[in-house]
Amino acid sequence: MIEAIGLGYSYPDGTTALDGVDVRIERGERVALLGPNGAGKSTLLQVLGGLIEPDAGSLHYFGETTDADSVRDRLSVLTQNPADYLFNPTVREDLAYGPTQQDAPQRDVDRRVEAIAERLGLSSLLSKPPFRLSGGQQRRAALASALTVDPEVLLLDEPLSNVDAANRSEILDLLAELSNDGITLVTSTPETELLPHLADRVLLLDAGGSVVASGPTREILTDTELLADCNLRPPQVVRLFDGDDPIPLTVEEARRRLDGS
Repeated sequence: MIEAIGLGYSYPDGTTALDGVDVRIERGERVALLGPNGAGKSTLLQVLGGLIEPDAGSLHYFGETTDADSVRDRLSVLTQNPADYLFNPTVREDLAYGPTQQDAPQRDVDRRVEAIAERLGLSSLLSKPPFRLSGGQQRRAALASALTVDPEVLLLDEPLSNVDAANRSEILDLLAELSNDGITLVTSTPETELLPHLADRVLLLDAGGSVVASGPTREILTDTELLADCNLRPPQVVRLFDGDDPIPLTVEEARRRLDGS
């Protein structure tokens, strides 16, 4: 779906954000970009989504093109700031904006908006101004607006940042459903606790913007020395069961281990 080779990018002050990054995203994968704050995760996500031009390297989309704009209908990027998506007078108009720009028939636009709004619990909020929503509601509305274009690939920049427990659980459940529907998910996060729920494969970045490891989520999260080298702490469950074989990654896995099931 996306292949990047040798990506490089520096900020205007000369600070290196990405240094020779290689990424390959296969159809239907759930991939997480993990790293400490300042590791270039958000920058990498925006480069992969075609929002930022890299200083070096190449990008290919769907095995067809190097032009992200030409596949914009198949690719959606959700940035950390909901305001990037919520700028119309009502939530309904925000959700309709993407498919309208695709010149979708009005009947199809309405169908998409209603379906996505119901799926994310936004049906009663469609007539409200986005600025009147709570933080969690804004996050869900922004995600809904990214989904109404019916993307094949969804790139999410810390989608659970500053989200309360109830909304966090709802968003995690929705992302699991989207994955089951075949949507390819690429998510950036500094939170190791979330990874077992977000990704099957992890790209680990260090503070210099380099990929230092890539592998299955379990493999990365149980390598405590590797995480420590990147100034990251493994999930609490991993720390508690360090030395077991295999090490549980979630509370649910730990409970089954203790129950002997």
